[in-house]
Amino acid sequence: MALFLSEADVRQLLTMELALEAVTAAHAAHGINRAIDISRQRTRTPGATLHILQGALLDEGVIGYKAYTTARAGKRFMVHLFDAATGAPLAAIEADFLGMMRTGATGGLAAKVLARPESAVVGLIGAGWQAQSQLEALCRVRPIRQVKLFSRDAERRRRASADFSERFGVAVIPVDSAEAAVRESDIVVTITAAVTPLFKGEWLAAGTHVNAAGSNALIRREIDEETVVRAAVVCVDSRKTALAEAGDLLPALEKGRLCEGQLVELGEIVAGIRPGRPNPQALTLFESQGMAIQDLAVAVRLLKLAHAQGLGVELPY
Repeated sequence: MALFLSEADVRQLLTMELALEAVTAAHAAHGINRAIDISRQRTRTPGATLHILQGALLDEGVIGYKAYTTARAGKRFMVHLFDAATGAPLAAIEADFLGMMRTGATGGLAAKVLARPESAVVGLIGAGWQAQSQLEALCRVRPIRQVKLFSRDAERRRRASADFSERFGVAVIPVDSAEAAVRESDIVVTITAAVTPLFKGEWLAAGTHVNAAGSNALIRREIDEETVVRAAVVCVDSRKTALAEAGDLLPALEKGRLCEGQLVELGEIVAGIRPGRPNPQALTLFESQGMAIQDLAVAVRLLKLAHAQGLGVELPY
């Protein structure tokens, strides 16, 4: 029978190590055409929006989708998993924590293949729910020793800095400006809902890697055109999705300063089809939009663990 996993079940089972392994496998499969991913589709009403991402992992034998709603009353996330051979339902999983962890893990994977191995200083812009997994994943893949955290709310960045320092064992320092966070950082992460660029590309030092994780709609922008044009590698999780909704990339694409063929998919780098960082001085950029296969890869592993540990509730279908 199909299994229902609650947020509490997911939190008990899901670690960053599992999330990193899952998204790495998903992107490797995508890089060699062993995964199917359908770009996000949205249905909007005056009160709420339904977002659906769907796909399949051929070698893992699963097909499924993530559906989530956004409204003034809040957000709700669910992942539905099916057997790819029979269509039989396998699981329905509450996916708020799952989505946060897989997004952070994807940023960690991008940093693993694009950031300089010795990268130790992070400029983190954003102190919300998603920021924690971004930092945790970076600490797993690079020798991070200092984080400069900026958000517009001074009290929020102070609290987040203290929390992250304690939880992840690195020095997290609240700073008063985006410029202070960006300058002299080895890795810069943006995870906000900004609609205008957060920093100037000229502030980035040679060799910096940028993870831009918040701009998943045409109206959102976190980085400026200078950053895009300076990047020796512009990496995306899905080329098709990035062209449809990456607000950060559209100005350069529209002006011909960036072309579709320059966009490198993360799975292509993981699978060894296209190169990553060309040299230590290069600026690299990863634009994270989110893919169904990331959610499905995490979900199938959680389902196996849940069966092994006797967690979850059987559904009557």
